[in-house]
Amino acid sequence: MFKKILIANRGEIATRIIRACKEMGIKSAVIYTEEDSTALYIKKADEAYLVTPGPIEAYLNIHRIVDIAQKIRADAIHPGYGFVSENPKMAELCEKRGIVFIGPPSSAIELMGNKLKAREFMKEHNIPVVYGSDGPVENEKDAVKWGKMIGFPVILKASGGGGGRGLRIAKNENELKRYYSLAKSEAAKFFDNPEIFIEKYITKPHHIEVQVLGDHHGNVIHLGERDCSIQRRHQKVIEIAPSLVLSDKKRKELGALAVKIAKLVHYINAGTMEFIVDSNMRYYFMEMNTRLQVEHPVTESVTGIDIVKKQIEIAAGLELGIKQKDVKIKGNAIECRLIAEDPQNAFLPNGGRITAYYSPGGIGVRIDGAVYKDYVVPDYYDPLLLKLTVMGGTWEEAVNRMRRALDEFVIRGIKTNIPYLQAIVNSEDFKKGYFDTEFINEHPELMDYANRVDPADLVIAIASAIAMHEGL
Repeated sequence: MFKKILIANRGEIATRIIRACKEMGIKSAVIYTEEDSTALYIKKADEAYLVTPGPIEAYLNIHRIVDIAQKIRADAIHPGYGFVSENPKMAELCEKRGIVFIGPPSSAIELMGNKLKAREFMKEHNIPVVYGSDGPVENEKDAVKWGKMIGFPVILKASGGGGGRGLRIAKNENELKRYYSLAKSEAAKFFDNPEIFIEKYITKPHHIEVQVLGDHHGNVIHLGERDCSIQRRHQKVIEIAPSLVLSDKKRKELGALAVKIAKLVHYINAGTMEFIVDSNMRYYFMEMNTRLQVEHPVTESVTGIDIVKKQIEIAAGLELGIKQKDVKIKGNAIECRLIAEDPQNAFLPNGGRITAYYSPGGIGVRIDGAVYKDYVVPDYYDPLLLKLTVMGGTWEEAVNRMRRALDEFVIRGIKTNIPYLQAIVNSEDFKKGYFDTEFINEHPELMDYANRVDPADLVIAIASAIAMHEGL
């Protein structure tokens, strides 16, 4: 087993990995920039190393990260998610330098990290994919040709895309012409790859993903599925496990298909197969995420399996130690992403100092975060503050627990999406499990929430009014 792991990430995911290391008796080291000098994960790690230049470049410089790992004699590097986690050059550099990359081999990242390559690979192996263009769409004329052949609406996708960037939905030929150059330029800007392709856009689908684990000994299993359908502009907002719409038969089919794909690409470590499931419960491979997912806590909650620990054990060469028959799904879990943003102001990020912080607790409540009172949320990074995950014996219990937990949460000093999340989980359709990827678009009334008055703020306001009245 490893003696020391360098965590090449920041924020809540760095804290999550540190916790796993502590429980396994492994020393943790982290990197940070000056902008992150007051971050909680630095205090939690055994060692911390300042890197420059910041604030973004430091977390992307693969040579400097590997140099630090060698200098401090770390056995392995855990990339978390984002930044270098799906950079095949990072995995390849680790392989060359004798540092273990806690993730899949560079060959798997290279293949599955490119949506177009992955799509073509699936077609070659008779894995169902959504009808679309044969290869990249080179120009606007080509795009229109494919749009007419496929039939509108269609979706433009960046080959190297992720996180909802490089996607444009075109309902007709005029929109396709308008969005083509936008999608192409966005793909080049964010992924250094202007290549885009076109698929039929399936309306009102469910976004279902299956968690897989594979070791160096040929063992591959899945840990069930997550439903990530509640999205805003293709960005996930709430995730649940298991899905409420899959039959047992479809659940088994999707799980078996995810394992089959993982074996076809010789996948090792944790990964996620993402599928689109239409209203007739037909499923299509969409992409594979070759890393730990933001929403992994919901799977951990319903399986009792620590995915990060498994990642580390697999990377160290150990066998999975779990067979498919050992994986049992119990209850229902919901994860809400708490974000420093103002939903009623175009979801603009809202950094600044947190003047008060109180997190909920109690049975079945989990917090994955790295913020505290007086912490200054920087403006340079993804505004995700933390993840709130609840577990219930039934869907109804899980929903009620999430409502209670959100009601207990106190974050003051900055705007957050807590009131918006409260509006979602209190909606009748959510409580009944009636949602797909169009849920947020079809429920604009959820944006009409009134900014809740925190009890503590109310006490302060009353005390101030009394003081003024009495001339104090």
